[in-house]
Amino acid sequence: MKISDHGDLGEGVARLRTAVRDHWETLSASERAVAQYLASAPVEQLLFASAQELGTASGTSNATVVRALQRLGYAGLPALKRELASGFTSAVAPEVRLKQRIAHVGRDLEGIWGDVIDEAQERIEQTRRLTEPDVLRAAVAALGDAEEIHCFGIAASEPAARHLALALGRIGRRSRFAGATGFAFADALLALRQGDAVVIFQPGRALAELTVLVERARAVGARIVLVTDELGEEFGDRVDAVLTAPHTPTGITSEALTALVVADVLLLALTALDETRAVDTSHQLTVLREQLLKGRKG
Repeated sequence: MKISDHGDLGEGVARLRTAVRDHWETLSASERAVAQYLASAPVEQLLFASAQELGTASGTSNATVVRALQRLGYAGLPALKRELASGFTSAVAPEVRLKQRIAHVGRDLEGIWGDVIDEAQERIEQTRRLTEPDVLRAAVAALGDAEEIHCFGIAASEPAARHLALALGRIGRRSRFAGATGFAFADALLALRQGDAVVIFQPGRALAELTVLVERARAVGARIVLVTDELGEEFGDRVDAVLTAPHTPTGITSEALTALVVADVLLLALTALDETRAVDTSHQLTVLREQLLKGRKG
């Protein structure tokens, strides 16, 4: 099959087109229709499309789209979008991408509802598939015996880190949030001790704070769990576990969505490890809240 090239469209597009060429002979007729459409459609159109929309556009079905992507070597539609978005977002200005998002969803409230929920479901399903049970067990083991759990996250990762730190306290685990940058971050690093653990929420960029935090944790003997999208390979041999939380390729859903889901998984797992402590702390929290409510009424 011949695919015409139209300039430098990024590594994601190049890989997609190469995959279509390499697997063309092994694809069924309906899968070829999907592959042909994927290889020729504009990147922004693919980024904002659901599997159902791609099925309609290629004259097939959403099941055929998923099957074709797997035959081409992708874990699913979110995996394809992540690769395409990498080059697209660096080449296209944020305000242009925003206009494209608006143009895609329009003012159709039903369509907006569907687009947001579809992407959220795709990202959560991808989160489920990308972390193996053994990796999750390693992460929980790293946190289970920790004297204190430090939850680090800045910018879009801050909500997940704050949520985990607060919720851990509510099940009787000593925890703290760390989200400073620059010189101010040194105080948080100083508080890290042997026997502690760190949960780092950082989807992509290898910030200086991340590198220093990992080095500090290793130096004092603290365990490390990294929740990320792109940094697993770079930091995998320096941390105890890497949990994958795919970011949004379109900006339609919150960047923090999958990180929050991973945080809730860790929280429930740690709750189950020490049910007595969690129940007792929850009871104490309820009593304190009732006392505060009585004080207001008084």
